[in-house]
Amino acid sequence: MWYVYVIKSKEREFMYIGSTNDLNRRITEHDIGLSLSTKAYRPFEMLCYVAVRTEEQARSLERYFKTGSGKAILYKRIVQRENI
Repeated sequence: MWYVYVIKSKEREFMYIGSTNDLNRRITEHDIGLSLSTKAYRPFEMLCYVAVRTEEQARSLERYFKTGSGKAILYKRIVQRENI
């Protein structure tokens, strides 16, 4: 399985959308600072994730969630705005 995930900084206003085939490993990498794009915003909490069958599907969904309409769907249907 592949996962598209949304994490949120516990201490600052920052949200990150990513994809991986190993969700626990990837979240741990974010929390210990191995990802340059999120290192400054540690620690994180998981807001949600979506499981799909292939890497191609995960990458496509990740790209969509990063668009304006994708974020609107994400906020309205998956992640409640007050949790962000």
